[in-house]
Amino acid sequence: MPKINPQILKWARETAGLTIEEAVKKIVLNGTKDTTATERLTKLESGETEPTRSLLLKMAKQYHRPLITFYMSSPPRQGDRGQDFRTLSGLASNKANAWLDTLIRNVQARQGVLQAALEDEEESDTLQFIGSMKMEDGVPAVLESIQNTIHFNLSEFCSQRSPIEAFTLLREKVEAIGVFVLLMGDLGSHHTKIDPEIFRGFALANNIAPFVIINDQDSRAAWSFTLLHELTHLWLGQTGVSGARPEKEIEKFCNDVASEFLLPSNELITIERGQSYEEIYLYINHFANSRNLSNSMVAYKLFRRGQIDKAIWSRLNEAFQKLWFESQTNKKNKNKDRTGGPDYYIVRRQRVGTALINHVQRMMSGGILTTTKAGKILGVKAQNVHSLIGL
Repeated sequence: MPKINPQILKWARETAGLTIEEAVKKIVLNGTKDTTATERLTKLESGETEPTRSLLLKMAKQYHRPLITFYMSSPPRQGDRGQDFRTLSGLASNKANAWLDTLIRNVQARQGVLQAALEDEEESDTLQFIGSMKMEDGVPAVLESIQNTIHFNLSEFCSQRSPIEAFTLLREKVEAIGVFVLLMGDLGSHHTKIDPEIFRGFALANNIAPFVIINDQDSRAAWSFTLLHELTHLWLGQTGVSGARPEKEIEKFCNDVASEFLLPSNELITIERGQSYEEIYLYINHFANSRNLSNSMVAYKLFRRGQIDKAIWSRLNEAFQKLWFESQTNKKNKNKDRTGGPDYYIVRRQRVGTALINHVQRMMSGGILTTTKAGKILGVKAQNVHSLIGL
């Protein structure tokens, strides 16, 4: 058995966003008569002592790394997020970025297993729309291409009873063309929730099995906009992560496509000169709710069209975020005293999406996928696969 590289122990802890003090609690490392727990971990990371296998297993779980990582000769390069389209203004902590890197590694691993299975099945079609456009083509051309491909009816979207039903309709259209849409905003625990300010969406541009990840910690009314934003990245052939602040030109472009898709300029409300901030706020709120749109998206569209200035837009954005935060807090408080909760499999199916479940179900029935690989793709333990997909 090769020896453990102590450099890897330190690297794995730091890239998990953990301090020495936080790590000893996570891996349940106790002190001894002569040495504190933090001193013990420091000695392990400096190579003075070697970890036991049971301790390595705890580290692998808490640092979100495969066990084999600790036997590598040197730390691997940072996980590839693709292009980083975010403008963070110092908001992202090391821990938040570590969680994001782990989430993206998870998605890439799942996509890789799925792509290999689709290629083994020999029925995988190359998706021609991936990378079919470029920014120079302009917003109208990219928008028209997406609309013609997914055959989406905006009136039907707006007439849905709620933003989540409207999103489900849009998701079905997008998944029907071969894009897998997942809802992911944590690493499987509420302790690892990733703020939408840090990460709103992720696009994995692959012409066999493209993925779009939407941070489900965000407002449900914002999911449709994020899906279309990330879909635009796929049309441009771009793999990368998006945040909440559209400062870069590429993010403005994708936002313009998504907002024009959901709210054509000729249907945009008009802000009259002299209207107060309070009147604009109420007007946007009512209009957005009537069309299953996010308040922030409508405000952004008004800003991009020159109907409100940047100061008003920023103020509105802050107010709408505060409104969302308060609604989530109230919801959490109401649920505190309730016993039980939503069914695990219902929640998991919503997050994974019908398309991915149907593909896995078909490939398992055809002997292409083992239960273990199916669990990897779906993000569940092998023992839960059959209950999730209904086999």
